[in-house]
Amino acid sequence: MKRSAGQDRSITATWRPATQAVRGGTWRSEMGETSEALFLTSGYSYDDAATVAARFAGEEDGMTYSRLQNPTVAMLEERIALLEGAEACRAQASGMAAMTTALLCQLSAGDHVVAAKAAFGSCRWLIDNLLPRFGISGTTIDAADNAAWEAAIRPNTKVFFFESPANPTMDLVDLEYVCGLARAHGITTVVDNAFATSALQRPLDFGADVVAYSATKMMDGQGRVLAGAVCGSAAFINDKLLPFQRNTGPNCAPFNAWVVLKGLETLDLRIRRQSENALKVAQFLEPRVPSLRYPFLPSHPQHALAVKQMQAGGSIFSLEVPGGRAQAHALLDALQLVDISNNIGDSRSLMCHPASTTHHGVGPETRADMGVTEGMLRLNVGLEDPDDVIEDLDQALRAAGL
Repeated sequence: MKRSAGQDRSITATWRPATQAVRGGTWRSEMGETSEALFLTSGYSYDDAATVAARFAGEEDGMTYSRLQNPTVAMLEERIALLEGAEACRAQASGMAAMTTALLCQLSAGDHVVAAKAAFGSCRWLIDNLLPRFGISGTTIDAADNAAWEAAIRPNTKVFFFESPANPTMDLVDLEYVCGLARAHGITTVVDNAFATSALQRPLDFGADVVAYSATKMMDGQGRVLAGAVCGSAAFINDKLLPFQRNTGPNCAPFNAWVVLKGLETLDLRIRRQSENALKVAQFLEPRVPSLRYPFLPSHPQHALAVKQMQAGGSIFSLEVPGGRAQAHALLDALQLVDISNNIGDSRSLMCHPASTTHHGVGPETRADMGVTEGMLRLNVGLEDPDDVIEDLDQALRAAGL
């Protein structure tokens, strides 16, 4: 590959996703390195004052300050944009930095947001607690109910915000319908696609305007760094998001960007194998617990929609135990192979009790509204042999009385 081929959309747009994930966005220095270079610098120097003035004025391309541009981060941004089918992308310091930036960069006092009630705890906190402090109101709805979206629209509604699948209830949103409805009303859709990633689902293909990510999850995929990303049109990224990011600074560190670049090289392989493993583990667990929600199981109430929108079910699902928090904790305590951890997207199998971890901060009433019960457990199935994971879960279930 030539030095700048990875940055040339006329070339990279013809590549298939697996090739884009390995080579997209790559720019090689004069050293000709094969792996992307790691640029650990906060600033840049210039040969003359006119050059730096032209760069700050936007009249000349080039680096000015790592809060605005960094070569390693820029490579990650281009690779994610390619994989997502987006015109542009900006990397963020974390998934929540991405969600916050994607919302606040376009909202003002007096605006209204319609959001899915089932969401990651911190995302729900944005809608219920942060946005109202700035005079931005929010309505949370059952996102699986198409009619609820239209019923919630107000004259000042500016954004639809949701996850699909949702964390941890695994509720799905009909992307084509909801994004089409938003477009018809001049509303911007912001989709958190962290559970699926572009390897399994590309919301922009269904009409979404903005896709936000916790790159900490599947993109890194090995539990190493925090990172986030926001993808969309060049106009949205450059005119709305970039001024916000430039002046508030939720930027991704170059080292973290480099790690995620390495993770993306194996994203397609990992998520497909983890999806296969998760389906096998879910099939084992389903007869043993009162309920289990995995999009690619026929028992999921939106299974047909999952098959329509997603290429596989992903690595994550939730299940219920009848004995509430005490039994859920007993099951966790009995695990020997699977880690107790509130992270997801890792190559290791991880399990947590959302009500006492990821969703503890939203309070019991909001958890009940979201469908996060005291008996719910969330499982991220990793790359281990699924039979070993099943054996560990089997003995933990028996130890917990199931």
